Amino acid sequence: MREYAVIYERGNDGGWGAYAPDLPGLGVVGDSFEEAEQLIREGIAIHIDGLKEDGLPIPEPTTLAARVAVAA
Repeated sequence: MREYAVIYERGNDGGWGAYAPDLPGLGVVGDSFEEAEQLIREGIAIHIDGLKEDGLPIPEPTTLAARVAVAA
């Protein structure tokens, strides 16, 4: 099993976007965080299945994400 970092971003309209930096070309948009989370999970599975079907290598997860606290 592989674990990919996923970046979630809130849009100006209140919706959410998500993408996996290690899987170029994969990005989703949902009306809520929960919808974006579900769509990115499904999208990762579909993306990897497509790579397998095309005989292409599956990228190794290399991206790490962390929150950094700063005084603002």
